Amino acid sequence: MNWILLSEIVYIIIVLLVCVRVVYDTQNTTKTLAYLLAVILLPIVGIIVYFTVGINYRKRKMYSKKIFNNPELEMTMRERILKTSQIIFKTRKESVKNFEKLASLILNKSLSPIFQGNDVTLLLNGENKFPRVFEALKNAKNHIHIEYYIFEDDDISCRIIDLLIEKAKAGVAVRFIYDDFGSRPIRKKQVPRMQAAGIRVFPFYKIKLISFANRINYRNHRKIIVVDGVVGFVGGINVSDKYVNNSEDNNKLYWRDTHLQIEGPIVKSLQYIFMGDWNYCSGEALKPTKVFFPDESTTLSKTDKVVQIAYSGPDSDSPLIQQSLLQAISLAKEEILITTPYFIPGDVILESLVIAAASGTKVKLLVPGISDSKFVNYAARSYYGRLINAGATIYRYQKGFVHAKTMVVDKQLSIVGTANMDIRSFDLNFEVNAIVYDREIAEELHTAFYNDLKDAIAIDAKKWNDRSNLTQILEKLAGLFSPLM
Repeated sequence: MNWILLSEIVYIIIVLLVCVRVVYDTQNTTKTLAYLLAVILLPIVGIIVYFTVGINYRKRKMYSKKIFNNPELEMTMRERILKTSQIIFKTRKESVKNFEKLASLILNKSLSPIFQGNDVTLLLNGENKFPRVFEALKNAKNHIHIEYYIFEDDDISCRIIDLLIEKAKAGVAVRFIYDDFGSRPIRKKQVPRMQAAGIRVFPFYKIKLISFANRINYRNHRKIIVVDGVVGFVGGINVSDKYVNNSEDNNKLYWRDTHLQIEGPIVKSLQYIFMGDWNYCSGEALKPTKVFFPDESTTLSKTDKVVQIAYSGPDSDSPLIQQSLLQAISLAKEEILITTPYFIPGDVILESLVIAAASGTKVKLLVPGISDSKFVNYAARSYYGRLINAGATIYRYQKGFVHAKTMVVDKQLSIVGTANMDIRSFDLNFEVNAIVYDREIAEELHTAFYNDLKDAIAIDAKKWNDRSNLTQILEKLAGLFSPLM
């Protein structure tokens, strides 16, 4: 028997079977083609990559033991939807009027209500966020809920943990969710310290060696704080010293990021998301009592800003984060301002931005001038050409690293959250964005964007189109595999 011939036949059969599996299992056409390309050109590597990070285990196993096994909590949110969202739509509140389709999309896809009567404070960078966080935590009376992707073991993190321990000893219920991959530094020392003080701490989707590659793929990228059900924080800033800029330390990389502090009824939506994740991590279905969801008469704020929360993850039936961004782009009439540290938007978002720019809408994109990955940089650059040639302007931030995830539409709508404009945030990570239907906040974010442009350089269209053939080939190759990133 010719063992070489037999092994070749078996090898070809395996590759063909994997290709059939890829076509059957992968719903996204672009991603399907990328995996097929990887399996055919680099069979061994491609097959390993597909079976470790490509198969959609998330629907089959990850959330099968939970999905949302808390009917009381879900019923509470359904009641809020009927009570609040209908009022806003019926009165056709001015701030929502031009974006009703966006609000309806989020409402219909995720049962996320739209709330009025909120205070919203824009927090630029960690040095403006953390003093507000400390103040809110110090004032906690009943409970503190914290959920973060990155929680380092450094100065700012330890100060927060010390305060949480102090509040826990004073009788405040503290619940803490950390991503088991992003927050690795706190697992050994800080987690036991918090648990010893009575803080309930759980990792999100604990990494196990036997399924490391798959578990590293579906991470909780959310950054949420809820205090007493009335004060909340959401945005792009993790808990780490690197997010705090210090004018006295010239050697430290400047970190540009954006966060929101919100007060009012909209905090209920952040509470709802946290409690769902807590249900999954701890196995405890918290009851939706007035302790967690105070009466709106006690939570109405000084201003009357309208806010909605969009969230999605591997457990979602549809990629709502992506769809909400797509809808916001389609509703723009004059200007779209986008800041993102990672720009790998996929064909659908790219096409919508190209159409907007070609139709006369001003499209401006701010991305890092400093990249933490050459491959990611080349993959992002593979999308730039069509945007530039359609009339969009792309700026590279030079002052430091821009990590903010924001969008401003027509000086009327603001989106601030945890989601990068990339395929990973759309399909693989658990994300949350705040949608603010308010001109004042939009103008603040608009001003912040143009201030950032003072420290950025626009890509010159002529120079871009004249770049070397080798550079273009590298970009296209990286772009082919970008759906797998």
